[in-house]
Amino acid sequence: MPNVPDIPQSGAQRIVISIDAMGGDRGPTAVIAGIEQSAAKNPDIHFIVHGDEAVLNRLVGRRKALAGRCDIRHAPRVVTMHEKPSQVMRHGEGTSMWSAIESVRTGEATVAVSCGNTGALMALSMIRLRKLEGVNRPAIACLWPSRNPGGFNVMLDVGADVKADAEDLRQYALMGASYARNGLRLARPRVGLLNVGTEEHKGRAELKLAGEMIAQAAEAGAYDYVGFVEGGDLPSDRVDVVVTDGFTGNIALKTGEGTAKLIGDFLKEAFAATPLSRIAALLALTSLRRLQKRIDPRRVNGGVFLGLNGTVVKSHGAADATGISAAVKLAFRLAKSGFQERLAARVASAGPARQDAPASGERNGKPE
Repeated sequence: MPNVPDIPQSGAQRIVISIDAMGGDRGPTAVIAGIEQSAAKNPDIHFIVHGDEAVLNRLVGRRKALAGRCDIRHAPRVVTMHEKPSQVMRHGEGTSMWSAIESVRTGEATVAVSCGNTGALMALSMIRLRKLEGVNRPAIACLWPSRNPGGFNVMLDVGADVKADAEDLRQYALMGASYARNGLRLARPRVGLLNVGTEEHKGRAELKLAGEMIAQAAEAGAYDYVGFVEGGDLPSDRVDVVVTDGFTGNIALKTGEGTAKLIGDFLKEAFAATPLSRIAALLALTSLRRLQKRIDPRRVNGGVFLGLNGTVVKSHGAADATGISAAVKLAFRLAKSGFQERLAARVASAGPARQDAPASGERNGKPE
């Protein structure tokens, strides 16, 4: 089967994004403010907004940038952060989350965005959108700040499923590489498998098998496999896509978030310690603002559910307007690139794992 390109298309087109306006810690006010920021920056975005009609009509009516850009769908109920996924699967109909996913399932919208309960969102996405043909386990992919020219790496899975066997990890590599092409605009991403060391003899037997399978799928997946990578490589320029299971990935993600916050707190304490340090902070204000912007987690807000018959972007539950705008921007970029169709074609073209397939060639950075 011929290679299927995963490079963004050009040309203006109207992109419809489905928004769960009621999920998240900050409620619909932050969500509407966030989509207003996105609408003001991009005239090609249109929204289907799901939630309490009376509340949403009032909030949207105050935002000039949203005039004529929003269809409001009434959903009387909300999925709370404390509800169990199993309960939401049985009784979720009528919630803003369910309604937002339905708009993608019926083809009204290309991507759904929600700040709500992650487990419930994945469960509803699984039962309403279903898995792509050939995918065993969907994954959540996140962007990780890095030394690469684009500023980010992709890591998956970060919490969709705590288990992953060798074949699952091979599929994650295919999906992560496709996401990197469309989300980060990399012609031929470099893929690494997270392990306790970079040496070939290290790690569990299933990881060694996964490494072999990922290498064998590189030609069909149009990526370069760099081998095992360590935790220190997550923010490095050695790799573009880091593949791991959801248990390890989620711990790494939460550790990274906590470390970033700790460093920020230490910097504030250091510059506020003495009158001299406060003067130094004023002198370094421009540089500090540049650093703050670079490590601001709101700029990389949005985990993408991969492996479903539809694209879902999970925004952080505590996201403010800036964070929600970033999640919408990511959703728009994926929708405009035709990501969902390209991902499905990529998974299909790779087919099932073959133990006798040839290993990948050299990285050349050219589009397939």
